[in-house]
Amino acid sequence: MDFLKTIKTRRSIRKFKNKPIASEIITHILEAGRWAPSGLNNQPCRFMVLSGQKKDTLCQFTHCRNIIKSADKLIAVFLDKQVSYNYEKDLMAIGAAIENMLLYIHSQKLGAVWLGEILNQRKKIHRFLRLKPHLQLEAVIALGYPALQPKSAKRMRLSELIWT
Repeated sequence: MDFLKTIKTRRSIRKFKNKPIASEIITHILEAGRWAPSGLNNQPCRFMVLSGQKKDTLCQFTHCRNIIKSADKLIAVFLDKQVSYNYEKDLMAIGAAIENMLLYIHSQKLGAVWLGEILNQRKKIHRFLRLKPHLQLEAVIALGYPALQPKSAKRMRLSELIWT
């Protein structure tokens, strides 16, 4: 697939088929995230793959219960505060890692959605996952084989986005 076409056709998928994703594909998704740029190459991202009962229990912390229930896996993305040197730059690096993973997921004919609302329950999730204090949840990606394919998204014209 042409890369610009990959970017333009990626959509947030919120309903998934009951079909498992092979572990080697999950490894490749995490590799895509690992290779995102970061300031000073500090690589502030940490990942946790959740499935089964742990994934299903995470439903209690969000309004996105149905998305999480139907997803085969979740990837929790964390900021490692021990390697952080600039909070804003590190958040940009985490965003780049997430986008790398979303694009790779789409290129493999899988679907995903970046869940942000779940961050409202960071402290409860931190306790539930028994995380070390230096890990801060920044996003959860729900992924699986798409059950539905959303229509094309509308975008502003490029000329509306460029200031001269």
